[in-house]
Formats: sequence, C-alpha cells, structure tokens
Amino acid sequence: MKEIRGLAKNIRALLGGAKFAIDYYQREYRWENKQVAELIDDLAEKFLESHEAGNERSAVDQYGHYFLGSIIISDKDGQKFIIDGQQRLTSLTLILIYLYRRLRDEDQKKEIANLIFSYKTGKRSFNLDVAERTTCMEALFSDIPFEENGQPESVVNIVSRFQDIEDTFPEELAGEALPYFSDWLIENVHLVEITAYSDADAYTIFETMNDRGLSLTPTDMLKGYLLANITDAAKRSEASQTWRKQISSLQQLGREEDADAIKSWLRSQHAQSIRERKRGAQPRDFDLIGTEFHRWVRDHEKPLGLSGSAAFSRFIQDDFAFYGRWYERIRRAAESLTEGLEAIHFNAQNNFTLQYPVLLASLKRTDDEDQILRKLRIVATYLDILIARRTWNWKATSYSAMQYNMFQLVILKIRGQSARDLAAILTERLDAEEETFATNDRFHLHGMNGKQIHRLLARMTAYVETQSGQVSRYAEYIQRRGKNGYEVEHIWANHPERHKSEFNHPADFTEYRNRIGGLLLLPKSFNASYGDKPYDEKREHYYGQNILAQSLHEKAYDHNPGFRRFREESGLAFRPHGEFRKADLDSRQELYRQIAEQIWNPKILLREAEA
Repeated sequence: MKEIRGLAKNIRALLGGAKFAIDYYQREYRWENKQVAELIDDLAEKFLESHEAGNERSAVDQYGHYFLGSIIISDKDGQKFIIDGQQRLTSLTLILIYLYRRLRDEDQKKEIANLIFSYKTGKRSFNLDVAERTTCMEALFSDIPFEENGQPESVVNIVSRFQDIEDTFPEELAGEALPYFSDWLIENVHLVEITAYSDADAYTIFETMNDRGLSLTPTDMLKGYLLANITDAAKRSEASQTWRKQISSLQQLGREEDADAIKSWLRSQHAQSIRERKRGAQPRDFDLIGTEFHRWVRDHEKPLGLSGSAAFSRFIQDDFAFYGRWYERIRRAAESLTEGLEAIHFNAQNNFTLQYPVLLASLKRTDDEDQILRKLRIVATYLDILIARRTWNWKATSYSAMQYNMFQLVILKIRGQSARDLAAILTERLDAEEETFATNDRFHLHGMNGKQIHRLLARMTAYVETQSGQVSRYAEYIQRRGKNGYEVEHIWANHPERHKSEFNHPADFTEYRNRIGGLLLLPKSFNASYGDKPYDEKREHYYGQNILAQSLHEKAYDHNPGFRRFREESGLAFRPHGEFRKADLDSRQELYRQIAEQIWNPKILLREAEA
C-alpha cells in the first residue's frame, strides 16, 4: 500500500478550489428525503445550540462544531475520485446552492459560490464534477426550470432532494440567522478526508472501515443487551425470533427504519425530559434516545422496569412487538393515502417526521384495534390542523422548531389517554394556540412557501369537490413534477399596468396578486397556455377545470347540483365573478379562509372521539 493521508477539514477547506470526480462504476446519488431532512435537522440543532439573536457575525468562530464523518478519496495523478462520501458531498453542495440563492450579501454569496464551482478559461465547472449532472446543477444554481423526465437516476434524485431542502429548511434559520448559519456551515462543520493514491488502496481502506470487526448498529447492540439478560433459554429464543421478524419487517420500509421505530417507541413511552431551549443546555432523554438509544436503555434499567429475566423478555415480546408493529402501520399510512388515516399521509407530505412518536404516545398494549385507530385519527388530525394553521401564519413547522413543544406539551400529556380525553386535551391545545386562520387575513405566496401553498390548495380543491359529491383527486393535484403535474396559477397575470386604477405601485399589486384568494391549482399546460391572459379571457377556460376554478364562473352554479347543495349546506360564500378586481380578490380571500376553517376544524377531534 502506498502513502495514505488523513486530514480533518472544514467545508471551506474541503470544497474550496478542489475538484471531485466520480468513476463510471460508482453507484448513483440515492439519498432520499429522509436522509436530507435528518442532515438539515442535525445541522440546525447544532447551530441553534450556540446562536443567539443579536450576536456579532464574528461570534460564529466560538460556536460549537459538527463532525460529518469521513470521506475516502483516490488521488489519481492529481485528480480526486470519490470512493466513499458522494452522497454527503452531493447533499452539501445542494445545501450550498440553496444558501447561495437565499443570501443577500454579495460578498457572502461569492464565498459560497467558490465552494460550488470554479472558473477556468472563462468556463464554469462544478467542484463536484460529474458531466451528466452539469446541466441540472446549472439550472438549480441559476434558479431556472429543469425538466428531469428521462434524466439519469442521480439527476432525478438531485432535483428531488433540492426540492426537499426548500421544503424542510428551518424557517428559524431562513431570516436574520441565515448569514450566521452560512458562516457556521463552512467554518465549523468538519469531515476527515482520507486520501490514497490508487483505487486498490482506497477500496482496501473502504472495506477495512466497513467490513472488519463487528460493525454493529445501535439496533444490534440493543438486541444483544436485551437478549443477554433473558436467562431462560426458551424465552430468549422466542424473544430473538420476535425481534428478528419485526426488525426484518421494518427494514423493508427503508434504510434505518428499524432504528427510527425504536427511537419513536422509546420517546413516545419512556422519555421524561428534553434539552432545554437555551445555550449550553445538555441533552436529555429525548435527545439521547435520538443518538444512542442502546446506551440510554442500558442506563435506564430501573425506570424502564428491567429487573429480571422476565422483564427483559416482556420488553421485547410485548412492548417492542406492539409499538414496532404500529410504527410500521403508521409509516405505511404515511407513504400512501389510507382510508381513515389520511391525515397521517398529509402530515408526512409536510415533512413532519415528529408525528411518529406523537402518534404512538397515546397507544396502550391493552387497546383494541378500533381504539388504536381512533386515537391515531385524533392525534393525526390535531397535527394536520396545527401544521395548516402555522403554515397560514408563516410559522415554522420544522423539526427543530417544533420538537420541544411537541414533547413537553403533547407527548407527555397524551401518554396512555383514552380517545375522549385525548380529544379534549388536544382541542384545548389548539384553543391555546395564538394562530388561527383568522389571525392572518393577508396570507400569500412568497419565495419560501410555494410548496406549502400548493399543498393547501390541493387539500382545499379536493375538499370542495368531494363535498360536492365527486371522487377525490387529491393524489392528482398534489403532483408537481412531470407534464401532467399541477402548479399554482395566479388569477391576475403579472401585469401591474392592467390594474393601475386600484394600485399606485407595482409592489402593492404584487403583494395582492400573491394572496391565496387570488390563486388556483391548475395543470401546468393551462398556465403555459393561458397564464398571461387577462381575467375575462381566462374565466371561460376556468370553467373546464376543477370546481374551485369553475366557481368563478356563473355556469358552475347552474349545471352542478352537487356543488349547489354543498354551497347551501356549508354556508360558504361562493359566488361567480364577472370581473376580478381588488374587492373580488378580497371576497375570494375570505372564502378560502372559510374553506380552511371547515377542513381544519378542531371539532373534528371531538366528533371522532364520540363516534
């Protein structure tokens, strides 16, 4: 083996001026939403441990540091080929592109740009230099449309993961804190770059790090600890079979789902504390379970009731088997619409990963299936209402923003509660929230909430149609990608000169134009064909679209008895609009608020409990 070098580097040192290539035989970029969301949550949590509003930018030098692991490089005649680490480096590059697009300070943008690409002989080349990805990366960097249909797997995943970054980037980092976070990311996040000077040596290092010794996961170590404490050989064998069967089933859901299930179970039923929201606070139960649950269980034998062989057996046979099985049911409901558990899917689409321990919190092993499903509907609906209200009021719903209150005010309060008490507790929680749909009458589309607006409009459009007796088309409306995707349509085209009689300044027009009452959800093809036309021309074509769009036209009230009945029974202020002026948009804004109040009505929780 030739020379091997291992150097600890921050992001600036690693990506500044370096070029990384990927050999043709390397696997594709395959990170999923889960991995990107977890990386962003971890980075945000570590940054927010140190950051305080009002700090000087120079204070970032004293913030805590974050270690992102090692990467393995094969240096072939000065060209660096990634052997292990392309998933993280690609994801980091996407985060840097996101920061570049959001930062306002030109000097800081230039710093970030230097970590994304470099210039040579007037040509720009990306520091993660993969030819098939160049056009896609250019489009993301320049914020121009890119059609990923027909593209290689890595390119499709890169586009999707960038969209995930836009969706999941914490709002508490997106404002005044963004320049600080950007500085912290490139200066205080570190990796170890291990460099060999031949492919053979690089792969030997990779295999040594991954294959030699007992590469036990936390799940493996927890299993070993629990089984070792079951002294009855027959019961140990039974517990081992139970564990193996449930873990195998969980792993079919995806990478690390077994560990996520265990974390959700322990947090939902056994955690008693969480790190305080202040600088320098130490990790507590909730946090430690997230990083080292195998050690946490071992250190909490007494409060967990693990005293004696029988107790360890029950911990697997009863507790783990029960909560693991229901975690799996919940995760499957999160992946696709499941009758009665639709809210779980809606919450997952809002990237609310905190829902899993919250949903498990109220479940008891003595509950029958009907009781459990009722509890899941109540809790999932509560979360759905909370997320919609916070979105409407521009409040963060990210993991880092929500975890403290979710644990202290929800998980601890609802453990083991009956469906009736559960509904009462969560209704009271909603009543205590400051944000409702009435607290923001100017809710509008802005640069950070396009996907949330899309999801709200999909829900509202599907609600109007189903209440009018039609089949739900939510799964169709929520699609944004591809030629059959849907996008947000502005009723007013972007022509302020057409509205001079009501708006003295284009900025005032733009703010009004973006209000949710002036938006619809329509096929991409419609927007491409008609989006720039004046309202009186588009209105005729709206009648051929979904009912929410049709309701602008008087024909919708003449030829659709189901819609007429819904309008009368709901009391919603639907009316046709022959023209669409400022007062008309105000009317639609109020209509949309009323629709939101009906969809996300806290009374649903109590009705579910009494059903």
